[in-house]
Amino acid sequence: MSRPSVLLPLTGLFFLISSAFGSESGVPYPVTCATRGADLVEDGVVVLCPPDCTQWKVSVFGTGIYASVSSVCGAAVHRGVLGPSGGPVRVKKLRGRHSYMSSYAHGIQSQALSHWTASFSLTKPVNVPLELTSETSTTALPAAAQPPAKKPLKKPSVKKALTGGNKDCQMDIAIVIDSSNNIGQRRFNLQKNFVTKLAAMLRVGSTGPHIGLVQASGSPRTEFLLTNYTQPKELLFAIKELAYLGGDTNTGKAIMHTAETFFTQENGGRRGHPRVMMVLVDGWPSDDLEQAAMLARESGINVFLVSVAKPAPEELSMVRDKDFMKKAVCKDNGFFSYLIPSWFSTTKHVKPLTQRLCSLDGLLCSKTCYNSVNIGFLIDGSSSVGEGNFQLVLDFVAGIARSFDISDVGARIGAVQFTYDQRLEFGLFDHSNKDDAINALRRIPYMSGGTSTGAAISYTTQNLFRRTGPGRNFLIVVTDGQSYDDVRDPATVAQKQGVTMYSVGVAWAPLDDLRAMSSEPKDSHTFFTREFTGLAEFIPPLVRGICRDFTENN
Repeated sequence: MSRPSVLLPLTGLFFLISSAFGSESGVPYPVTCATRGADLVEDGVVVLCPPDCTQWKVSVFGTGIYASVSSVCGAAVHRGVLGPSGGPVRVKKLRGRHSYMSSYAHGIQSQALSHWTASFSLTKPVNVPLELTSETSTTALPAAAQPPAKKPLKKPSVKKALTGGNKDCQMDIAIVIDSSNNIGQRRFNLQKNFVTKLAAMLRVGSTGPHIGLVQASGSPRTEFLLTNYTQPKELLFAIKELAYLGGDTNTGKAIMHTAETFFTQENGGRRGHPRVMMVLVDGWPSDDLEQAAMLARESGINVFLVSVAKPAPEELSMVRDKDFMKKAVCKDNGFFSYLIPSWFSTTKHVKPLTQRLCSLDGLLCSKTCYNSVNIGFLIDGSSSVGEGNFQLVLDFVAGIARSFDISDVGARIGAVQFTYDQRLEFGLFDHSNKDDAINALRRIPYMSGGTSTGAAISYTTQNLFRRTGPGRNFLIVVTDGQSYDDVRDPATVAQKQGVTMYSVGVAWAPLDDLRAMSSEPKDSHTFFTREFTGLAEFIPPLVRGICRDFTENN
């Protein structure tokens, strides 16, 4: 990489400082408005920006965290750590990111960028030992007169932040913090400390939760997305670097903004992973929360509202909506509302709040028919089916499976093939993503033999559904003929154990047997076609039926 370009009269001084003091010396060296983050070789270096960079057409990509192709001085003005008159700024190199956000701030319009290989953040340096101006002497200091280099600044770290991730908390979590005039700078810092401890205990990672953050002010500001920081140390550093905004407490706007944009796949949302939004409010919001919360609920987002320093009796007259907590949360059952009396007493609330955010069974708004069901396929492999038709059956069950969000925290599928005997092809916990599960379905080898559907139902109830996830259990039986044994009693036992049954008959399957196996109401749980090619038409109504059953029973 090339060194940043500098004004010719200062060339000697630039190399003197670079070689003598290093990146952590705090001694700034001059750069131009066009100098990019990628042009800086050293990490943690303090640069001196010229005045009036807002007058130049500088390129800035990102918000808070900037792609290294960005102008350093332009980004510093955008971030608010540098005024139009220029001055020193510290540049911290970071790894590449996905989804750099665009925004307008301090006269600079930053642009969005889907991905870049390196990034940087900016802070205002403290106690800069040397102010460089156009009058600064270019004479090298004698070695004895050179000030000693400062020790490197330590990144914040929390011992409990582990890199592996919390496998028991695989949530996508958006944290909305209060950055309004109401909270003030001091309490804002206490809030950051609390969020840092909470994030450390949650333990982000590839196999754990992902965390993004939005600041609520007059207008919401996305600080970082779910996939921007998947290593604990980077995440905690990013939280500590957050700058206080001020403005109104427009919590409703922040919830709406987060619900609309935050959990999309383009912004890092993971299919099948529960969506959680934790909203911190100091006092009370200054806008309406009802419509925003409704959108969040309809989007499957579990909104937790954490109220700190709730309004005193004499302040209640100033509160726009006294029931704002009830209206904001996913469900007004006490689980999604959390009260903390003061920012000075937040430490003891970190663990219980973490447990709530990670409680998969309690996250009611994330539970949909697509991510909270366990589906078993009981597949007839008898001789009358034939190899070619058996492949059509596998296409049919794979088509059903493809409609669901299969993951280790979402929907699960398993399969049993039967003739006179039964074979567990794979269990509900054997494949934790959709591609693996569907490939496993398509690879099932054809058995060939007789037809004992009743025994197969009993076997599936005892083996496939012996251990299930937290969702509802469904069994789809696909058969092409008469069973040699009774199907009614095994089906009754399965349904009493909480398994909803659908029967799909082909060719010579008797309607009486199909209806005897099906759950009530029989008409909506029984399907029949003369030809195996007609199975594909049953995929949409079967998926709708599962969703209907799920909704009616929840």
